[in-house]
Amino acid sequence: MEEFLKKIVVLDVESMYVFIGTLEAISDKTLTLSNADVHDLRDSKTTRERYVLDTKLHGLRTNRTGVQVSRHQVVSVSLLDEILV
Repeated sequence: MEEFLKKIVVLDVESMYVFIGTLEAISDKTLTLSNADVHDLRDSKTTRERYVLDTKLHGLRTNRTGVQVSRHQVVSVSLLDEILV
């Protein structure tokens, strides 16, 4: 994942959240994002895939200056630039 540092990534996690932001740090236990969008999918009727596509098309909706995500919860990590529209 070192090649993803300082780039905008999408973190898909086991829970009903999606995290999108700049990957700042990687540790054994967490991934740290800056200028992040933390979105609870239970708060909307959109799917994870639609939310990520909308972010790619319309831009990142930052709602956190920083967030740490437990690596244990992460299912996948993708570059936002590599999301297919």
